[in-house]
Amino acid sequence: METTTLAGVIDPKTIITNLKAETKDDVLRALANAFYQESYIGDVDEFVKSVYEREAEGATGIGNHVAIPHGKSQTVKKNGVAIAILEHEIAWESLDDTGAKVVVLFDVGVDSEGAKEHLRMLSLFAKKLGKDSVIDALLKANSVDEVVAAFND
Repeated sequence: METTTLAGVIDPKTIITNLKAETKDDVLRALANAFYQESYIGDVDEFVKSVYEREAEGATGIGNHVAIPHGKSQTVKKNGVAIAILEHEIAWESLDDTGAKVVVLFDVGVDSEGAKEHLRMLSLFAKKLGKDSVIDALLKANSVDEVVAAFND
C-alpha cells in the first residue's frame, strides 16, 4: 500500500456513508466488517477487541464530531483505513465533548513496519482533519465519492 498520499491510503470499498448507528460498537463493527470483507483483517471480533483496548487508554474523539480510533492486532493482514459518515451524531468520548458523526478507523499490524506505516497514515489524515473545509465536507457527505473528494480538498 502506498502510504505517502491519501489517495494511496483511502479505499472506497472501506467507506460507509449514511451509516445508521446508535452506539460506538455499531460503528466499530460496521467498519471492522468492511475491513474483513476487503481482506484487511482476518477476524472481526479480535480486531474490535483491540480497538476497545486502545479506547480504554484515552479519548479518540478529536473534536468537531470526528473520531479517529485504531486497533493494533495480530489479525491485521494489511494496514488500512475505514471511514464512516454517520446518519446522526452518536456519543463518543472526545476532546471537545462533542459526539462523533465522522469516524476514521485505522487497522494496524503488530510489527514495527505496521507501526511506522500507521504513523504515516495518521499524519496524512491529521493534516486534512485539521482543516474546517474538510470537516464541513465530510459532515455533509452522502456518497463515497463525496468522502474521497473531501479528503482531496
